[in-house]
Amino acid sequence: MENKELELEEVIELIENKRINQLRKYLENINSADFPSILEQIDEEKTIMVYRILPKDKASEVFVELDHDDQEKLISYLTDNEIKNVMNEIYMDDAVDLIEEMPSFVVKRILANTKPENRKIINELLKYPDDTAGSLMTTEFVDLKENMTVNEAFKIIKESGIQKETVYNCYVLSDDRTLLGIIDIKDLLIAERDTLLKDIMDTNLIKVTTLEDQEEVSKIFDKYDCVALPVVDKGNRLVGIITIDDAIDVMQEEVLEDFEKMAAITPTDNSYFKTSVFEHAKKRILWLLLLMLSAAITGTIMANFENAISVMPVLVVFIPMLMDTGGNSGSQSSTLIIRGLAMDEINAKDIFKAMWKEFRIALLVGVVLAIVNGARILVQYQSLSIAIVVNLTLIGVVVMAKLLGCILPILAKKIKLDPAIMAAPLITTIVDTGCILLYFSLAKMILKI
Repeated sequence: MENKELELEEVIELIENKRINQLRKYLENINSADFPSILEQIDEEKTIMVYRILPKDKASEVFVELDHDDQEKLISYLTDNEIKNVMNEIYMDDAVDLIEEMPSFVVKRILANTKPENRKIINELLKYPDDTAGSLMTTEFVDLKENMTVNEAFKIIKESGIQKETVYNCYVLSDDRTLLGIIDIKDLLIAERDTLLKDIMDTNLIKVTTLEDQEEVSKIFDKYDCVALPVVDKGNRLVGIITIDDAIDVMQEEVLEDFEKMAAITPTDNSYFKTSVFEHAKKRILWLLLLMLSAAITGTIMANFENAISVMPVLVVFIPMLMDTGGNSGSQSSTLIIRGLAMDEINAKDIFKAMWKEFRIALLVGVVLAIVNGARILVQYQSLSIAIVVNLTLIGVVVMAKLLGCILPILAKKIKLDPAIMAAPLITTIVDTGCILLYFSLAKMILKI
């Protein structure tokens, strides 16, 4: 954080003193990923000046790092020639991401300053549905032939590698572009120069199809520690690759989306401060309304036990503790189950296995809580009957909450819903209703009220 502040102060000082050559040299040593935090703290005039000082390749790297609002703002200041330089330097997957997020009038200007062959590739990539491997991939990769020697492969990498997104993995294709194998750059470096690629390529391929869901793609990256992942069509022809930077972006998006859903918030694409107050309210209000109306059922049930409450008002004292314990128990289970589903540790077919495990956990937890709580009630209220009612309810609520926290996310996964929607707020509301029903039913039966 301190380094960022020093960088910002240095940039501002050099701009104000108009020491352009020093500023250019200083900017070249700043990592491209650090530029957004610097540019957002200086005015637009200085931002344009800083951007125009950068070399072409550095400028394109910085442009990709900016968020979409800042990219749109910057494009409005750039000349057609400057836009052309950006579009010539950035990779195709980044170009597609840019075009997908821009207003139509900005897209027209971007495409007008893009090379015809690149426009064709961009249009092809845009045809793939959002959140699929096809929409993530880039077409810039090194492709080789199986009868080439290692020496010939190095010549191709040297000639074309600078324009590719990665050279760490190279792809061996047939004449009809069928994917035959993959060669790691390390294997090329240690092999004899006259060795044929077919003798050293890896044919045990980890690949995805163009329509594979992006969440599944990110799981494959995580499981196999891939640097890049080939994307093939139905005929096993290589059409693109997905690199680790795009996979990490997907992982971050999915985690953020799950957190928002687990908090009963409709997911949003913008950052917290770039989302308006109205948008924030709109994305939260629906769930809050549903949960509020659902909670009203609990109040209606309590009204039906008004006579029992009037006979023994002390019963009301234990309601918050019982409901909170139930909600917390359900939240623990649902969080672990949702995590297990996300990591593919738990599948829909494991529902009964998971229920049995959670049932045993719930019994153990419930009994321990009941013993502690029972001792407290006996000391504070000197009433064994109340202790029995409260503690039986406590055990029942913990069991119910943990089973619901286990079952609901798995059922959601089974019917193709996001398990994250079955998180703490929803489960707590359901458990509260069950808690009140169980509590007062036991009270009426045991206390004879």
